[in-house]
Amino acid sequence: MLAEMRIQGLGVIDDATLELDPGLTVLTGETGAGKTMVVTGLSLLGGGRAEASRVAGGARRAVVEGRFTADAAALAVADEVGADADEDGTLIAIRTVSADGRSRAHLGGRSVPAGVLSRLAEATLAVHGQNDQLRLLRPAEQRALLDRFAGDAVAGPLERYRAVRAEWQRVAAELAERRDGARRLAQEADMLRHGLTEIEAVDPRPAEDVELVDLARRLAAADDLREAATAAQVALVGADEGDPDAPAALALIGDARHRLAASGDPELAALDARLGEALALLGDVGTELTAYLDKLDADPERLAQVLARQAELKALTRKYAADIDGVLAWADAARERLAGLDTSDEALAALAARRDELAAELAGHAQAVTAARTEAATRLAAGATAELAGLAMRDARLQVSVTPREAGRDAPDALQVGGALLQAGTDGVDEVELRLVAHAGATPQPLHKGASGGELSRVMLALEVALAGADPVPTMVFDEVDAGVGGRAAVEIGRRLARLAARHQVIVVTHLPQVAAYADRHLVVDKTARDNGATRSSVRTLAEPDRIVELARMLAGLDHTDTGRAHAEELLAAARAHREADRAAAGAGRGGRRRKQAVPQAG
Repeated sequence: MLAEMRIQGLGVIDDATLELDPGLTVLTGETGAGKTMVVTGLSLLGGGRAEASRVAGGARRAVVEGRFTADAAALAVADEVGADADEDGTLIAIRTVSADGRSRAHLGGRSVPAGVLSRLAEATLAVHGQNDQLRLLRPAEQRALLDRFAGDAVAGPLERYRAVRAEWQRVAAELAERRDGARRLAQEADMLRHGLTEIEAVDPRPAEDVELVDLARRLAAADDLREAATAAQVALVGADEGDPDAPAALALIGDARHRLAASGDPELAALDARLGEALALLGDVGTELTAYLDKLDADPERLAQVLARQAELKALTRKYAADIDGVLAWADAARERLAGLDTSDEALAALAARRDELAAELAGHAQAVTAARTEAATRLAAGATAELAGLAMRDARLQVSVTPREAGRDAPDALQVGGALLQAGTDGVDEVELRLVAHAGATPQPLHKGASGGELSRVMLALEVALAGADPVPTMVFDEVDAGVGGRAAVEIGRRLARLAARHQVIVVTHLPQVAAYADRHLVVDKTARDNGATRSSVRTLAEPDRIVELARMLAGLDHTDTGRAHAEELLAAARAHREADRAAAGAGRGGRRRKQAVPQAG
């Protein structure tokens, strides 16, 4: 959870530190005081988009720093990037936005991409605002919400469904390609077979073209090479013919050794051993020169054979690759491609059978996903409806429908499921829709038609409370989720948020005193006008007397009247009574469940 947040140079906030309660923290303040900047700071801390316009006028940069009490999921993210938690187990995240729009992020003392903070936020922080209410109207968001509530019951079969669907699509696409492009594929296959026949007829060896270049050069220059090798051999060992007295290296070194040995001088004698090594080395070279001359043959026929073989290899390299190794690689690829170009009736029938086999398997997984969603939809509808009853919508009911998404026979990804032709999308074959029955006898209506702004706020809160047990995110932020609500409904929203705070850390930006009264910690954003006309804001934690003053202000600006303060005190007392009753009921419920589990089963 988020234990503390510091904001510097963001919007109208120069420098403010927010100490957040593990339970319910509310943030209030006059319109324009800067409450939105707190939510913006939370968004930046969660890796959200950085905008230079958010940096305070005259400031070089805006900085948001958060101290998280890290759980296993957050520590796993930190460990991946080499970030370290502090000694007390907390994790420090920092986001900096400069006046020119550049952004930097740090986690655990290490510079990281902003995306790392996004991953940290996914594990620790969920921000809900009026934009979330708009997203809730989209069918895809409604399906995602139901899947989130269902948890592993949907996630497991959906993962298997997606894996089989990918293979089904691949096989179906291959079958369609082979059927629709039979002529083109047959032409391609003929071309590949011709190329392979041509290459196999030549039968090149790896790197053979390089070897033939060296061999051809040697054969073409045989006379010159023989002359050079013979001269070198004569210089080493002497001539068998011609001038027998011509000096030879081996003879000269032998004479030198004899003279050194006969000198009787130990120092000169020591050089004799080194000359012996040189004599042995030169003898080896002479032997190799003799072997070279023996095999060197100016054979015009052999040269012609090499040149002809080179011409054969060049004919292949002109068509298929830059060298023989590339030609051999082309041949391997051609054989592999040919294996997939079989357009015979037998091959097409085998592919069709595999497609149908995968379709049957996919239909089974789709039905498993639908069954899990349908069961979860019943529970989610019941839980949310129960919450709506406590949010001044006593006769309202929420319906969560899971219906098949029908498809035309020629539609892509059409799948036969239980006798019906359905659209097999990435998320299954289901359409999920939330419908609101606003009052007894009313016709169920989609949320975008049947819910007002205030009702939509309450529906979203009811869903969040129902989802609380299935949602692993420890910290929930609500930005004016109570917009358009007042009276008894506002009191019940505050009560539900307090209940939610029993299992999650809850941070609420609100303008309703009925909601603020339920806070475990009450923060207020104060704005002040400076001499230059600029408005700056700060954040402070309210003690009990200050809470009464702030609640009285929120009650239609009655902070300077005894009546307003009396109303504020009454509101606080009622909120405390509700919280104590809810906690007692929750404790009794847990105890009752424990007692029930302790009762032995009848035999």
